[in-house]
Amino acid sequence: MTRGNRALIAEAIATALLLVAVVGSGVMAERLAPTSPALALLANAIATGCALVALIVTFAPLSGAHMNPLVSIAMAIRGDHAWRDVPGYVLAQVAGAIVGVLAVHAMFAMPVFELSTKARPGFSLAFAEAVATFGLLTIVLRGSRDRPDAVPWTVACYITAAYWFTASTSFANPAVTLARALTESFAGIRLVDVPGFVLGQCIGAAAAIGFDRVMQSHSTPLVTRDVP
Repeated sequence: MTRGNRALIAEAIATALLLVAVVGSGVMAERLAPTSPALALLANAIATGCALVALIVTFAPLSGAHMNPLVSIAMAIRGDHAWRDVPGYVLAQVAGAIVGVLAVHAMFAMPVFELSTKARPGFSLAFAEAVATFGLLTIVLRGSRDRPDAVPWTVACYITAAYWFTASTSFANPAVTLARALTESFAGIRLVDVPGFVLGQCIGAAAAIGFDRVMQSHSTPLVTRDVP
């Protein structure tokens, strides 16, 4: 098996496990706390953040652990990832995300194939996705350049917090958004609302890429001076 194929398999598995964490913890939280949406969201956020740390640490050496088409594209734009690998990564991420949702349905004895009816419409939620994705891509791009060892923790902490400070609960990922349209659960989103979310995510990612370029072009090394 070639290195490229190993990377694609790793990326698909990582993204599938991410969706298992996101959707599975949502199902469990809703079942255990059916009368407390706040408690369910807290459990969902913590489980997702913990999973992100583990997945990034485990899969980063194999595929980079992008688990997000926008991360793969941003890395290619910056020259950290080959453009020829982007289509394969995106397909692996989308396929892995869908498989992850189906696996959750099988684990929790839910219908394997279903469409969400959870409404998430309007400009405000799409704008929230732009904000969420700008923050995520900024942390990924700056962190991978300046503090790669800290990326698993910074990404996980940001997403855990963004579940709470964004109106959309921070999907920030087109593959995740599409896959979540296939579950009638706490984490779902109507298929008709997916384009607005993805548009907001793309705008946020573009802004983060531009910000990273500006910061890099104006960055100067820190100079320490000895105090007499």
